[in-house]
Amino acid sequence: MTKAGTTVAAAPAPPRAPRLPRRRGIEAALIVLAVLLSVYGYCAVGLARTGSVPPGAAGYGAGLGVLALFAHLAVRIRAPYADPLPLPIGVLLNGLGLVLIYRLDLETPGDRAAPTQLVWSTFGIGLFIGVVLVLRDHRVLQRYAYVCVVAALVLLALPILFPAVNGARIWIRIAGFSIQPGEFAKVLLAVFFAAYLAANRSALAFTGRRLWRMQFPTGRVLGPIVTIWVVSVGVLVLERDLGTSLLFFGLFVVLLYVATGRTGWIAVGLLLAVVGAVAVGRLEPHVNGRIEDWLHPFATIQAGQGPNQLVQSLFAFAAGGILGTGLGLGHSILIGFATKSDFILATAGEELGLAGLAAIVLLYALLVERGYRAGLALREPFGRLLAVGLASIVALQVFVIAGGVTGLIPLTGMAMPFLAQGGSSVVTNWAIVALLIRVSDSARSQYDGREAP
Repeated sequence: MTKAGTTVAAAPAPPRAPRLPRRRGIEAALIVLAVLLSVYGYCAVGLARTGSVPPGAAGYGAGLGVLALFAHLAVRIRAPYADPLPLPIGVLLNGLGLVLIYRLDLETPGDRAAPTQLVWSTFGIGLFIGVVLVLRDHRVLQRYAYVCVVAALVLLALPILFPAVNGARIWIRIAGFSIQPGEFAKVLLAVFFAAYLAANRSALAFTGRRLWRMQFPTGRVLGPIVTIWVVSVGVLVLERDLGTSLLFFGLFVVLLYVATGRTGWIAVGLLLAVVGAVAVGRLEPHVNGRIEDWLHPFATIQAGQGPNQLVQSLFAFAAGGILGTGLGLGHSILIGFATKSDFILATAGEELGLAGLAAIVLLYALLVERGYRAGLALREPFGRLLAVGLASIVALQVFVIAGGVTGLIPLTGMAMPFLAQGGSSVVTNWAIVALLIRVSDSARSQYDGREAP
């Protein structure tokens, strides 16, 4: 093109950003591996106990494989850029949990929990598929923050109307059907905390009064969220559900720190946790008993009453050694009534050994890390806080449960994510994985060539 004798060259088009690989093939391969490992464990239990492969091995493998396939297809269709690791990790942990519960069922023929747990796992994966297919954008949840918190408080308060079970009012039992509402409430509260802190992060970080080298926000800003937290924890204290109380407190402090970037909140949170633990431990007999068992675990043996649950758990870990006794060959059933729920990690430690237990902990750590990574990659604050909050729920649960059954901290009575018996727990954890899938898809799709990084 010329003008007044001057040649003007057309400007070259800007280079298009490369599109990221979707990595769904990696996810499919890992899912196949997770299903095969679960089936192998199921067969190993049967061979160890009866010398033959269990007759239901093929059906178990096919059922778990079909459920995992449907979940994979949902991710492939609706969340093609999602992280390929959370779903296979969930399948493997859920499959291993079914194997461990089936193994313990062989010791209690009159109390079989594996079939019920398989039904709940089916509901959980169904919920995962529903969330991935229906929730196209995680930011939609921000609009329903106050609906979520009202629903959470109602769910937390309902068990007060029902009789206590093992010293705690955390269950709703009707006509043989039971659920634990607090499991669902933790996800709803995570959504509310993330939405509120995202909307008020600037006021929380830069306004208020300075006291002892810390910037404390004004009561108008911090008051609503603290009130919700105090009410929820207070209800849980009345129900003697100290494990979930500790979880909510940790979730609140972590999200407050992430929203403000002020490390002082961690120190304040630890101080308040210590003060609260000492106060509740002295005033509540049920909690005081658990603290005494933690401080003096061998007192019952010295008194001639035999080992308590914590000591039996420690014996199970010790018997496992490095490589374990082998699936189906342990004696963790001696722990008693909570061996399939609170103490199922002791079965894994005894029969899989330190090596197997370390592998399980690494799976949880990897799931948490992928949640944090997705949150850090997002540009908008709500998604970042939601991902960190959901991943922190898993991290706090694993720490509280593993610490309790190994004697690191007092027992609190919570369910190990995916592994332990508990329908409400497994369904909720599948919902957490689904939300992490949705957040990670949003995080990676920012850089797929449609937008500049």
